[in-house]
This record gives sequence, structure tokens and C-alpha cells, in this order.
Amino acid sequence: MGLETQGERSSMWLQGLRKRLSEHPLRRVGPGLITGVADDDPSGVVTYTQAGAQYGLNMLWTMPLAFPLMAAMQLICARIGRVTGKGLAANIEMAFPPIVLRGVIVLLLFANTLNIAADLAAMGEVAELTSGIDRHWMTIGFALGSLLLQVFVPYHRYVVFLKWLTVSLLAYAAVLLTVHVPWRQVAMRTLWPDLTIDSASAAVIVGVFGTTISPYLFFWQTSEEVEEMERDPTALPLKDDNVAAVAASGELRRIGWDTWTGMFYSDITAYFVILATAVTLHASGIRSVDTAAQAASALRPLAGDLAYALFSVGIVSVGLIGVPVLAGSGAYAMAEAMHWKEGLERKPSAAHGFYGIIALSMLAATGIQYSPISPMKALFWSAVINGVVAVPLMVVVLLLASRKSVMGQFTASWPILALGWMATGVMGAAAVAMLLM
Repeated sequence: MGLETQGERSSMWLQGLRKRLSEHPLRRVGPGLITGVADDDPSGVVTYTQAGAQYGLNMLWTMPLAFPLMAAMQLICARIGRVTGKGLAANIEMAFPPIVLRGVIVLLLFANTLNIAADLAAMGEVAELTSGIDRHWMTIGFALGSLLLQVFVPYHRYVVFLKWLTVSLLAYAAVLLTVHVPWRQVAMRTLWPDLTIDSASAAVIVGVFGTTISPYLFFWQTSEEVEEMERDPTALPLKDDNVAAVAASGELRRIGWDTWTGMFYSDITAYFVILATAVTLHASGIRSVDTAAQAASALRPLAGDLAYALFSVGIVSVGLIGVPVLAGSGAYAMAEAMHWKEGLERKPSAAHGFYGIIALSMLAATGIQYSPISPMKALFWSAVINGVVAVPLMVVVLLLASRKSVMGQFTASWPILALGWMATGVMGAAAVAMLLM
């Protein structure tokens, strides 16, 4: 009897352990983690690489400053999606005049297409270095593969693929294991940079913040929270009267864990990219890096084949995450504005318009590779447009999160709103600087 009782207790303990593990926030990371990794897309990596190459350790300070600001904005967007059960575009449509939403969507789609073009170009160039296959063919292959995955693989399976790809960001941290890093100097310059602010350094700072806090990420994470909710037939928008307070509290904790984890992962990776290029390229006198392929090639003689391979793998892998997020965020926004059926969980036959926007974005971005438009100019103009769109959109998002008519009892807390308004101020200053330069 004693043995049986002990066995039963062991069984109950194991069941309880499994339940606790299954409910642990780490097992529920999703939209926030993927959004964070998508923020470090190839065009972002090129921007961080240029910052490290041009200014060395003196650009490391931007990442600790950016972290709480980007996390606050993404947390607010995630809460809007889960509390209301609607995407960002649908909420904007209900709360503001139609011209606001139309203007945002037009600029968002244009900037996203240019950004996809820059990402595909970076992936194609790096793949050409490692495989010897012409970059244009590689670009077409990446675009087609990404499109097919989005269209024909259901979201609940596709998201598992994206989560595994997030591990690839560790490649940038691994590069640091292949080179000497003066950690004492790194710590000092992170806290106290030796930097003269002029038009050139201001342009790099604008680029770093512009690629870190981007409008497409706002739309994506909001919509993915809705997508996650719709996967569970018992889930309701948190402001629904039938949602228990305990359940709502648990969901908000999960969103907080997911978002802060994803943004930290994104931010520390960007920090590692700047650091890796600072102690290799900048330290060796290389001050300008125009493409991802150029950065990978420059690393090879300085840090060895392993660093070159890790950097190259990282570019392609984060591109496979970033491109779908860019295409998907625009499709979510357009579909919500046009009242089309949308969602990556739906089959193409049930969401023609939604998948049509994704396909058109991918086609247009691929076409840019064969046009006179330079991918790097496409990257520049996407950053300019993102900088212009981000500030008013951030104001709209913060106003939405503050309204009880939208959020019910789940309006954003004042510390998060304060960080959000601070982020808006930083981005506003960056946008003004960008326009004046």
C-alpha cells in the first residue's frame, strides 16, 4: 500500500510538473520573439555593421537606450491586439478619420516593399559568395520559397519554423568568440562614448534608431496576437465581459514576458553586430560597408572562415524571418482596412486579398533587383519613409492604448506610456534630423 501511495504521489507530482512546464512563459513565447528577430533583418544588420565599422565602439550606447523604448512600443501594440481582438489597422479605422489609415497604409506598403527588396538583395549576395550561384537566381529562390511557405503552410506550423530560425541570431554572438574583444573598453564606451555629433554621425544614429523602431513591427505583432487568440476556440478578447480577471492577468503576463524577451534578444544581437564589426573592421581601418556581402567578405581575412560563415548564415536566416514579417504586416494592414478575410492560418482560397498583397509585395521587391534602383538606395528610402511614418503612427498607437473606449479596463500603465512617448520623442528628433541633413 505504501509503495502504491508513493507511486501515486510521484505520478501526481510529475503531472503537476508537466502542467507547470507547459504553462511556463518560455514555452509560450511567440509573436514577441519573432517580431524581435525580424527587427534584425539583413538591412538592419547592414545598418548596424556600418555603425560599427565607421565609429567602432562609440555606437554601442545606442542599443541600451533603444531597448526600453522599442520594448514599450511593441508591448503596447501586443496588448492592443490581445485586448481588442483586432489588428492595428482595424483599431485605427474605428478611432480616427479614414484618411489617417489610408495614408499610413500607402506609406507602409511602399516602405515594406523597398525593405523586402534590400533584404532579398543582401541574402542573394551572401548566398552567391558561399554557393557560387548568381545572386539574382538566389534572390528569386529566396523570394519564391518565402512566398510558398507563407501561402501554403498553416500559421501554427509556420510559426514553429520561424521560432527555430530565431536561434540563428546566436551566430552574431558566436563571431565574438573568434576574435579578441577589449571588454573593459567595451563597457566604458557603452556608457561613455567618445563621439562628436556631426552630420555623418547623426545620419548613422538616425539609421540605427530608424531600423530598430519600425512601423511594420507594430502591425505584425498586433495581428499575430490576434492570430494566436483565434487559434484557441475558447479564447476571447480580454476586454470581453466573459473573460475572467485571472485569465486576463495571465495573458498580459505572457505578453509581457514574450515581448520583453523578444526585444532583449533583438537588442543584444544588434549590440553584438556593432561590437563584432567594431573590433574587426573598424580596428583594421575599414570604415565603410555598403552591403552584407562586403561585410562578410571583409570579416574573412580578419576573423577567419568561421566568423565569415557565421555572419553569412545569420544574414540568410534572419532574412527568412524578416521578409515574411515585412510582407505579412502590410497584408494584415491592407486586409483589415478593406475588411477582407485575413490571417496566415486561413487557406489561400479563403483569403484571396490578403495573400494577394503578400504575393504582390514579394513580386515587386524581386522586380527591383532587375531595375536601375540600387538595393542600398532602396534601403535608404525605406528608412526615410519608416522614419516619417513611425512618428505619427506611434502617436496614434499611444492614443489608442490610452482610450478606455478601445482598451476597456486594460489601458496601458503610465510607466509604459511614458516610455512610449519618450520613444516617440526620440524618433521625432531622428526624423527631423534626417530631413534636415
